[in-house]
Amino acid sequence: MSMQDIAVAEKTLNKKGFLDLEVDPTLDLEKEIQKLKKEKNAIILAHYYQESEIQDIADYIGDSLGLSQKAASTDADIIVFAGVHFMAETAKMLSPQKKVLLPDLKAGCSLADSCPPPLFRKFKEKYPDHVVVSYINCTAELKTLTDICCTSTNAVHIIESIPKDKGIIFAPDRNLGKYLIKKTGRDLVLWDGACMVHEIFSHEKITKLMVRHPNAKFIAHPECEDHILEKADFIGSTTGLLNFTKDDDATEFIVATESGIIHQMEKASPHKTFIPAPPENTCACNECPHMRLNTMEKLYLCMKHELPEIILPQRIIDEGVPSIDRMLEISAKAGL
Repeated sequence: MSMQDIAVAEKTLNKKGFLDLEVDPTLDLEKEIQKLKKEKNAIILAHYYQESEIQDIADYIGDSLGLSQKAASTDADIIVFAGVHFMAETAKMLSPQKKVLLPDLKAGCSLADSCPPPLFRKFKEKYPDHVVVSYINCTAELKTLTDICCTSTNAVHIIESIPKDKGIIFAPDRNLGKYLIKKTGRDLVLWDGACMVHEIFSHEKITKLMVRHPNAKFIAHPECEDHILEKADFIGSTTGLLNFTKDDDATEFIVATESGIIHQMEKASPHKTFIPAPPENTCACNECPHMRLNTMEKLYLCMKHELPEIILPQRIIDEGVPSIDRMLEISAKAGL
């Protein structure tokens, strides 16, 4: 690629957030991506909510933190994160010496975006003696304002590890926060943020679906609203939901989380039936529009030209990583 081509590509990237270049429609994208992986010593991480064809070509599939930890343990020079922006930021924080790429910089997250760090900083100042626990699904900058991160898997344990006489601010997800209040009995100060996908499920439509499928188990992610979680037979992280469907004797499941996970559920249990929980309207609102910005074409171009790249100031890494390390230390002591 000539210097002129690079300049054109970067100009396009600045406007679009991705490389809006022509891709030969006859190109075998899967073959070309596999070739680029070997040439560049790159690995592809795919979140469970990605399109199935991206999941199938990935080296590792999973939840955001687990993927970043896995990437950090490899000798890859380049990490390509098929997910959303905060996930790629976490990968960069845990592997600062590696080049981290995101196929589309505009692949954001409604939950992470719902908690702007400057506003949260002012909110935090109202509770100077409180410990700040932030869900891992937040920006790198918010992690610098956080004492301990958590995942949906270890959140209950993280909250319970904090002395009972210590106040706690929980950000950014109010639904996960409300779930934690119920599970732990702690009085959390909640930031008012949420995931657009997990707030769209219809209580009425799910009830009707359960009537039509009386043997189906209803499983839900704790980012869902309380009135949805009250109906669930099982509540868990994306990985937790997947494992539950593998291990449980039921052969039908109604799944209240982003529908991309159903691809892995069907691969793991082809004899079982998985029904995506319906949204309140007729749109495909149980598909994250940010996750679906990544495509095979963007993945190919991203790897070929090594753009867009995630760049974080050293200050953000230095001040943000301790909140992740503290979470991992607490989880390790508990054997999680």
